[in-house]
Amino acid sequence: MIVSYEQEYQRWLTSPLLTEEQRAELAEIANNEELKKLRFGIEMEFGTAGLRSAMYMGPGCMNVFTVAQTTQAIAELILGENMADRGVAIAYDSRNHSEDFAVTAAEVLAANGIPVYLFDGIRPTPELSFAVRELHCIAGINITASHNPKEYNGYKAYWEDGAQISPTQAKAVSAAREKIDVLTGAKRIDLAAGVENGMIVKLGEDFDEKYIAAVLKTAIRPEGVRAVADTLHIVYTPLHGAGYRLVPEVLRRIGLKHVYTVPEQMVLDGNFPTVKKPNPEYPDVFALGIEIANRVGSDLIIATDPDSDRVGVMTRTKDGSFATITGNQMGALLLDYVIRARRENGTLSADDYAVKSIVSTEMAYKIAAVQGVKLYDVLTGFKFIGEVIKNYETENKPGRFLLGFEESYGYLLGSYARDKDAVGAAMMICEMTAYYSARGMTLSDALESLYETYGYFREGMLDIYMEGLDGITRRQRVMQNLRENAPATIGGLKVETVGDLKAQTYVNLATGAVTPSGLPSSDVLIFILSGGDKVIVRPSGTEPKIKIYFLVSAETREQAEPKLTAYMADAKRFTEV
Repeated sequence: MIVSYEQEYQRWLTSPLLTEEQRAELAEIANNEELKKLRFGIEMEFGTAGLRSAMYMGPGCMNVFTVAQTTQAIAELILGENMADRGVAIAYDSRNHSEDFAVTAAEVLAANGIPVYLFDGIRPTPELSFAVRELHCIAGINITASHNPKEYNGYKAYWEDGAQISPTQAKAVSAAREKIDVLTGAKRIDLAAGVENGMIVKLGEDFDEKYIAAVLKTAIRPEGVRAVADTLHIVYTPLHGAGYRLVPEVLRRIGLKHVYTVPEQMVLDGNFPTVKKPNPEYPDVFALGIEIANRVGSDLIIATDPDSDRVGVMTRTKDGSFATITGNQMGALLLDYVIRARRENGTLSADDYAVKSIVSTEMAYKIAAVQGVKLYDVLTGFKFIGEVIKNYETENKPGRFLLGFEESYGYLLGSYARDKDAVGAAMMICEMTAYYSARGMTLSDALESLYETYGYFREGMLDIYMEGLDGITRRQRVMQNLRENAPATIGGLKVETVGDLKAQTYVNLATGAVTPSGLPSSDVLIFILSGGDKVIVRPSGTEPKIKIYFLVSAETREQAEPKLTAYMADAKRFTEV
């Protein structure tokens, strides 16, 4: 517990453990009380999503000291369960200092007598998840801040099933961190010494081949790709990140002959010089790719984020321009395609299942119902999708896992990993594109076909940022106010049911009837309106903001759009407290 931010600041400033460069950084904020409070007055919280913050000196930021402290806490969790001999896999992305932080984590684990499998360079997040399972590790660590701005970095912790750690484990790590001095409490050995004594083993391209083989096994119709390979042109960009090598390689191995990469964005650079934010959800990151697509005659551009777990797509439309396919739309397209493809080649069974997060499109329910496939709804976070897969395996339930997805551009098509995989998703998106291309359709055409078949579904989201020292308190106040004063209407429609996942209940406002949510406790509120549309509110687990999701359906686009507009305009008042 930090007693005085000024005392902690001075302790860091005078510590012999800091380099001259690190001390110079601290000296720059000597007269800035607000920054000193932010960096030295609070500690980063460790949760199921691990750590994520801007990279500066101080216990409230990502740096080699907070990474070492956290890794020491994880080491103590592993040692306490007598699982040290199984080892830990460590990966990292292209962000500034990612390699430094990964090496720091390896040095701490090795000093605690825990073997380490450290990748010899930048790798996609899903390969780390795969490595934990393939090597039978007790845990995994990935250094990444996903699609956050360049100032950020993060620390994700995984357990033996390849999914991120559970809430119970996160609490144990958090409790251990509080007892470990951030500057001096972690054990360390030098990387070279760890490699020499065999405690740190490097994973190289031979391991990549195992991962690639697992990804390729999820292909359903590779012959369909080869059939149109002479005419199908694909543009790909890794946005300066970890997909730069393996995504093009996998696309070529399924038979694509014309894969064009964006040269400027194939450069590994944690400053992400060609984009404002390296987020494949944003249309502006596709600008360079569109230029290439127009030159080579491509109808599809694929972008992956810096750690290559999320994938975004732009498709050519009827007027020749490019339009974004949202994460929800891609989830629906993939679900429909995978079911149909497996039915056509005889590999679909009545017990096969898919999983989505509660904030993702309701269109998935319609597709699953019409196509006769089971669909599970889980809390936000891919670890919950992984739990469903794990339960099927441990309970020996019949049925193949078809697809897991979240609206935030994350998809998984095989059980080889337990986190979203942009490498595998990019492959399946290209396979699906080939299928529609053979029928004279783009993915834009395919999406319109889905609406004609299943009805029109529309989604939206508001991000309400609440930063600063009082940000956490403000976000808590918003959620508490909504619990105590649930809106009677949203956008002119009556709120019929309120789901409070923290209390694990749904309450019918007309009758007072209470039913269990069937989900773990989580700080999420769900407002179900007359007609079935949903408005969902939750604090972000990785950024200082409240997220409001809107799930809308109607028979036509013309009926759905006005509803969404009205909901989004009205919901802004939720955070005015």
